[in-house]
Amino acid sequence: MMTIKLPREQKETLIEAVQQYYETERGETIGSIAAEAFVDFMLSVVGPHAYNAGVQDARRVLSERMAAAEDELYALEKPLPRLGR
Repeated sequence: MMTIKLPREQKETLIEAVQQYYETERGETIGSIAAEAFVDFMLSVVGPHAYNAGVQDARRVLSERMAAAEDELYALEKPLPRLGR
């Protein structure tokens, strides 16, 4: 299973966002340990899906850029002279 590691600052930002969400949307208070467990769970379940979507997006962009570069290379080719026979 893929583990997504985040810098501590990013993880703390996510933990605070989860706490704010619970407070705002559900009217509940959630502690930092519970919020961190939830963040870890979401990273393990949702993280690979988001990662794979990013890889697919990068693959598509790279494919489009390679096709454009190939078109540009064909445009650089010089016509070959016709040899009389």
